[in-house]
Amino acid sequence: MTQDERDGTAGAERRLDDRSDGLTQTPVIAEGIDDEPVEGNRRLFEGRTYMAVAVLSGLYALFHMAALNGWSISGWTGIEIPFLPTFPMETWNFRIVHVAGALALGFVLYSARSFPDEDGGTRHPLDFAAWGLLLAALYACWTALGFAADIAGGAMWNGIDETIRQRETWHFGVPLLAATAGGIVLGWVRPRMRGAISPADIVLAACGIAVAIYLITIFGTLMRNSTGTPFAPIGMSLASIAGTALIMELTRRVAGLALIVIAGVFLVYVFVGDLLPGFLNAPDIDWARFFSQVYTDAGILGPTTAVSSTYIILFIIFAAFLQASKVGDYFVNFAFAAAGRARGGPAKVAIFASGLMGMINGTSAGNVVATGSLTIPLMKKVGYKPTTSGAVEAAASTGGQIMPPIMGAGAFIMAEITGIPYTDIAIAAIIPAILYFVSIYFMVDFEAAKLGMRGMREDELPRFKDMIRRVFLFLPIVILIAALFMGYSVIRAGTYATAAAAVVSWLTPYRMGPKSVARAFEIAGVMSIQIIAVCACAGIIVGVISLTGVGARFSSVLLNIADANQLLALFFAMCISILLGMGMPTTAAYAVAASVVAPGLVQLGIPTLTAHFFVFYFAVVSAITPPVALASYAAAGISGANPMATSAASFKIGISAFIVPFMFFYNSALLMDGSWPEILRAGATAVFGVFLLSSGVQGWWSGGRANPVIRTGLIVVALFMIEGGLVSDLIGVTGAAILFVLARATRRETVNP
Repeated sequence: MTQDERDGTAGAERRLDDRSDGLTQTPVIAEGIDDEPVEGNRRLFEGRTYMAVAVLSGLYALFHMAALNGWSISGWTGIEIPFLPTFPMETWNFRIVHVAGALALGFVLYSARSFPDEDGGTRHPLDFAAWGLLLAALYACWTALGFAADIAGGAMWNGIDETIRQRETWHFGVPLLAATAGGIVLGWVRPRMRGAISPADIVLAACGIAVAIYLITIFGTLMRNSTGTPFAPIGMSLASIAGTALIMELTRRVAGLALIVIAGVFLVYVFVGDLLPGFLNAPDIDWARFFSQVYTDAGILGPTTAVSSTYIILFIIFAAFLQASKVGDYFVNFAFAAAGRARGGPAKVAIFASGLMGMINGTSAGNVVATGSLTIPLMKKVGYKPTTSGAVEAAASTGGQIMPPIMGAGAFIMAEITGIPYTDIAIAAIIPAILYFVSIYFMVDFEAAKLGMRGMREDELPRFKDMIRRVFLFLPIVILIAALFMGYSVIRAGTYATAAAAVVSWLTPYRMGPKSVARAFEIAGVMSIQIIAVCACAGIIVGVISLTGVGARFSSVLLNIADANQLLALFFAMCISILLGMGMPTTAAYAVAASVVAPGLVQLGIPTLTAHFFVFYFAVVSAITPPVALASYAAAGISGANPMATSAASFKIGISAFIVPFMFFYNSALLMDGSWPEILRAGATAVFGVFLLSSGVQGWWSGGRANPVIRTGLIVVALFMIEGGLVSDLIGVTGAAILFVLARATRRETVNP
């Protein structure tokens, strides 16, 4: 469990503890689900500093909403205002500003490490060193602006002219790199208290701005076509080195070390690949050539940043509006009212609520923190073991990432990478998502049956009648889905849904006025930092893969394996996807796996959509796969169980997610590819298959416990349903009927010997 999740759970756990003594006397009402978790290295400002940072965060989010929808003051009034951007912006410039803004905000808001218990004082010799580095960073900004003025004046700019090369090296590159390296080191050595910004982090924010100024200046000329050639200005490579270091440092602060280690390995591979044997051998690549290309659409500004700067930021704003209007609380209360009375009710509530919340917030571990702080203690209260309680929440929260229409952010990245329309991807995801959640439902229901659990009493739950009266709070999601399937663009549909979230709040006590709207944009700006940093860092890995050609060579390895056994090749692809995803957020995990594994599957003759769904599923379930399972670790932090035991239990509960990709590989009708009779038959038999699998894994069949022979038989007949053919389905159904009769007969013999 990362520091982010550990600290984010504390407040929510205290809220539940305050209510826990009266759970049997008063209804369980979800409160604070929409509250923003505070990470251990997150700064908390007050007064003018808070106002300044809040305004910057809100303007950053509003800038994206305006840019994506083409809003501008000049467009509305016809008056050109200096220094204000005009929309639509040039694509690369928009992405550069997108990353630079996240860097600046991120370094201001997140310290290099958790804050000490006591402040070291407001003055320290290292602070003076930081202010000196700030002068170097500002000098780099000034120099980059000077380059822009020279180019605007007609100066010819290239990487061959020695004078230009010297200017870029000594007046831009050296000050920038010195400030970047020094700021990273000082930020770690000299953390400040939560209410103050470290001077070292101001240095890093200025360095991010300097990188953006230079790249916008150079990419705005013909130099964009020179990347990777001797004509590329040396400053392009130096700016990219600094930008790469800044992105990796911010990613470490907001998402932990896992992605940084993987990105670091790939970067090292660039320069040692020519020394490696076999398919890992890569051509010798000059450092200047590589870095002049990595900060382009072949790497950092490529598909991952393209998605984070459009769809992801838009849906973060949507989620922030839902949060500001307290819709998340309503989702969880609705789930309690609908499912709380069933046996093991809180576990079924977790499935429903986490599916709703998880598809919006785009992070499995974050969803565990949000909903698990309420559902996990309640699961323990009705009889689930701490390990099982955490495992159910982890598995359900992970499933939110595969739940259409939003699917976290994976659907948008898949659409960007494959070129397949988003609506086609969302439709294809329906049956696999149903299979996943139905399987988890069966697993928790059978567990509750084995333990003889009861549901929660009516006086412990919100009144369903009251929840129905407020069902209009689902309207923003309904509008989103309707607009998408009416043919509106994702951006237009997301904008309408965001506006609807504000409008429906007027019918609740949490009416959104100008202050609430401003607060929502502020929340969105802060929420976006982690995912933007992660996407940019994943872009580094994607850039290495594309520039070294290792992805194509990996595909050839898969083809060689497939010559011997195609199922073995798929198993190998599954393992690599899970391995690449361990410890990483879903978005980055899929982006990396899609670059390494998916091309090889496509070359095997697997349809593009099927191949990417296969990779996507296993990148998602890496969050509950031992030994590194972020969602399970976050849940263990709340439940108090052993993290590794919780990880193993969540793997067991989510076992269907490891089977479903093979099911739609063998039967594409599960991805809505086929006639309606084929799709309906495939869906029905697949649901029955996961029912059998859940029964076998949990050992509950025909209304009672199943012996080891029956359990083994159930798993075998469930696997017959994978192929999806008529004969295999008949074998599976017949086998299930035989096992049903055997179980009843065995139970009668036991009762009446």
